[in-house]
Amino acid sequence: MIRDYQAIQKTWFVKGKQRIIPMFGKHQGLKLIGTLNYETGEVFCIEEERYDAETFLRFLQLVLERYPTGKIVMILDNARIHHVKLIQPFLKEHEDRLELVFLPPYSPQLNLIEGLWKWLKSDVIYNVFYSSVQEIRKNVQAFIQRINQKPEQTIDRLCVQL
Repeated sequence: MIRDYQAIQKTWFVKGKQRIIPMFGKHQGLKLIGTLNYETGEVFCIEEERYDAETFLRFLQLVLERYPTGKIVMILDNARIHHVKLIQPFLKEHEDRLELVFLPPYSPQLNLIEGLWKWLKSDVIYNVFYSSVQEIRKNVQAFIQRINQKPEQTIDRLCVQL
């Protein structure tokens, strides 16, 4: 979740010239769901209104469409929606193509997509004032498009963190 009030993070400024970053929180934001292809560095990301079991199921369907051949292994945290009964028939139907692997609790450092979200927020959100969610959306989309132009740099950057 990228919220419109997450603007302030560590920053620097010349002594006596404090940086002023306007902000207001309307408790709006973007809910992103994404994959990072560990082999190629390609990022596939969608925005949804909410993040629930139905949304996750739709996302899994989109992932299968995006990668129409071969085995897909998704590394996930243990969020409740990743385990709900609603997705079990879908997983059973596609068990030859889709496997979900769950990380131990409290281990985001083991999932490269978490590094991607951190990078996105650092590059796009922190210490910048956006007057609307649409403006945030435009800049997030531009970031994803930019890193997908050089996916090998993306994977190099994120793998170094491990």
